[in-house]
Amino acid sequence: MQKVTAVFDIGKTNKKFFLFDKDFKEVHKEYITFNEIVDEDGHPTENLPALQKWLKSVFDRILKAKEFHVKAINFSTYGASLVHLDENGEPLTPLYNYTKPLPGEIVTSFFETYGPKEEFLKTTGCGDLSMLNSGLQLYWLKKDKPELFKKIKYALHLPQYLSYVFTGIPLSEYTSIGCHTALWDYSKKDYHSWVYKEGFDRILPPIVSTETSINMNYNGNRIKIGVGIHDSSAALLPYVRSIKKKFVLVSTGTWSIVFNPFTDQATATTDTGDSLNYMRINGKPVKATRMFLGNEYKLQVAKLDALFGVEDDYHRKVKFDYDTYFEIMQDFQHCFKWESIVDKDMPSKTRMSYDKYEHAYHHLMIELVLLQIKTIRDALGTDDIAKIYVDGGFSNNDIYIKLLSHHFRDKKLSTTDASLGSALGAAISISDNKLNSKFLKKNYALKKHVPFIVS
Repeated sequence: MQKVTAVFDIGKTNKKFFLFDKDFKEVHKEYITFNEIVDEDGHPTENLPALQKWLKSVFDRILKAKEFHVKAINFSTYGASLVHLDENGEPLTPLYNYTKPLPGEIVTSFFETYGPKEEFLKTTGCGDLSMLNSGLQLYWLKKDKPELFKKIKYALHLPQYLSYVFTGIPLSEYTSIGCHTALWDYSKKDYHSWVYKEGFDRILPPIVSTETSINMNYNGNRIKIGVGIHDSSAALLPYVRSIKKKFVLVSTGTWSIVFNPFTDQATATTDTGDSLNYMRINGKPVKATRMFLGNEYKLQVAKLDALFGVEDDYHRKVKFDYDTYFEIMQDFQHCFKWESIVDKDMPSKTRMSYDKYEHAYHHLMIELVLLQIKTIRDALGTDDIAKIYVDGGFSNNDIYIKLLSHHFRDKKLSTTDASLGSALGAAISISDNKLNSKFLKKNYALKKHVPFIVS
């Protein structure tokens, strides 16, 4: 029977289940989507009871089938989400969606008590405060729903709640606490003093390292059960474990997040978008900048498609053309007005002077890459780093990659195909296997890119 590690990888849309062999190759995968339900205010949210039921049924079925010998299981999920348990270990509230707006007076009263604002955000490595900061969710519940708040025995971040479903042991771990929660003081390496003043330390379970696992008997099987990991930190882990030299990782998708895991600097907010801190599995800070790049790309490409009357997947076929690039750069001007990104260089409305789709698309990519360059430079700071890795959706975009390697000619740029990113990271975090430098080539289709020659 093949020995495997099981991973539940829970995204906002797709819920996935993987089995990996000893070399971290995927040997089984299944996924499901659930319709969202609504909380008491009518705001859409995760169907937590359905998710919990699915986790149990999938895992029990795999154990019964006896096709694989499951030695270990771990969980990677999106962050900024808390499950509040009562004294019987049952969820007390819906899993509040991090897109839910917080009452303005809550944020105001928070900063009146614990400000000044700039100082606070810098210490906790957060952008502006909202429901995206799980610490603020606790503050909101205590102020707005005091009777309910009194019943909370434990508040668990989502990855740790999934682990709890299988172990019954409530724990906290670094990557979830470090993901813009406003709970952590990066200078003290401890919960921020406000957490103690509000008494939240009493409902936040003991903190353990992300590599912790609990050996237990589950339905008659000896299994090592991980404590869960925040998906962004999980996606970074295979790189950190297999690369010796310093690097930044540009993880692209709806959000484009640049991670610098080799910095000692606290993050300062920048003009190009959010700057945040994440946490490595050992509690060390990761400096990160993020931008709504994939989202903006989708919106602008839809407009170009309509304008030029092309099929909606036509953009995938457009390859980098040096002459087109050269022509655009001769008298370059910003011509796109962004919908989901704020940038000081953008015009008040989009001005399009091209009669060919290819030219307009090249221009769009040039402008988007200029934004990306700023966020990469912000993440690099003054650190001496010579390697850049790109994964996610844009790693296959020929123009994006050519322009990026052109702008960072002094660095080595590689792309990887990390479709298993966070799931693989979760498997690696509870394994004792050492990864070597060939790992990315074997598991992640690593490709090196050279800058184009300027004629």
